Amino acid sequence: MPNHTDPALLARLAANPTSRRRFLGGGAAAAAALALGPSFLAACGSSEKASSPSSSAPPDDGTPASGNLRISNWPLYMAPGFVDAFQKASGLSVDYREDFNDNEQWFAKVKEPLSRKQDIGADLVVPTQFMALRLDGLHWLNEIRDSRVPNKKNLRPDLLNGQVDPGRKYTAPYMTGMVGLAYNKTATGRDITKVEDLWDPAFKGRVSLLSDTQDGLGMIMQSQGNSPENPTKESVQKAVDVVREQKDKGQIRRFTGNDYADDLAAGNIAVAQAYSGDVVQLQADNPNLHFVVPEAGGDWFIDTMVIPYTTQNQKGAEAWINYVYDRPNYAKLVAFTQYVPVLTDMAEELDKINPNLSKNPLINPPAETLAKLKSWAALTDEQTQEFNAMYAAVTGG
Repeated sequence: MPNHTDPALLARLAANPTSRRRFLGGGAAAAAALALGPSFLAACGSSEKASSPSSSAPPDDGTPASGNLRISNWPLYMAPGFVDAFQKASGLSVDYREDFNDNEQWFAKVKEPLSRKQDIGADLVVPTQFMALRLDGLHWLNEIRDSRVPNKKNLRPDLLNGQVDPGRKYTAPYMTGMVGLAYNKTATGRDITKVEDLWDPAFKGRVSLLSDTQDGLGMIMQSQGNSPENPTKESVQKAVDVVREQKDKGQIRRFTGNDYADDLAAGNIAVAQAYSGDVVQLQADNPNLHFVVPEAGGDWFIDTMVIPYTTQNQKGAEAWINYVYDRPNYAKLVAFTQYVPVLTDMAEELDKINPNLSKNPLINPPAETLAKLKSWAALTDEQTQEFNAMYAAVTGG
């Protein structure tokens, strides 16, 4: 079925300087976690490794998907015309809602009905990976059947074979983005290449760090020879100590969620820890803004599609995932969101929409950049509590 979305419209909408990541921010969650204690931290902190499989999907009887599919996604995370095109191609009706505004708030809302295996009003949801792993650990996800999602083979190998969910049996990556350093060259007067540049006295009071524990500390840990892929209390504490030292010196202007953009564009912040998708969009209005993955490494964030075990349309959810994983379809999503594709070999399809997309290293990173990006390991509840508390004690979040 042809998709009638206007490529020029997609390109214009993609330049909208409002990012899905603007709906995220770890500081408030960390403050609430400290106030509410370990049980809240277990629900809202970093990743928890699933100790055993989630729920099995129902037996596949081979019949096509049909009926109504209910999807809960973040705002500003869906290309115009995409849902209509899926409905025409699949014959399903879709109730698509942009009502997923915060991982922790969503979990607080659904944890009771999910614990009782009651319907939560959605057949497919798009949490960030740490929350998806939390759901998997609680056995609240259905398996995504390979027979129903043959396009899963198009996933990037690093995602398909990742240690947190080998084969992506329960979590289907939707979008990824890089966590690195953004800088205003007018304010810095030079290029920024490494984490240590954050501590240059010339930038005193004009540096911002992310308030989210993983996004804030991951690159600092790597600059110290450690890795978020194998975090320990000692390696996290070493990174926290540097942040505390620089905060006490007055080097750090503030800790942010996604609200660094205006100060960065104005030059009030010279260098910021930042998300790649934000900078792609900001560069449209300010070519002096740059994004770099530090020499020692940066981090990925990963948002994932999951099927709650309370789904009323397993086949429909799998049909949606398979449709998203078709490269021509997925190119439309990338053109709109401006994040890094989860699929391989996207350049040709992106070029059909806008040749500048595949040429943008923040959307189509070169191999040397990809090699410097790490993902956090899935964390236990105890690690989640400990690491969040350690960082929040410095950020004040």
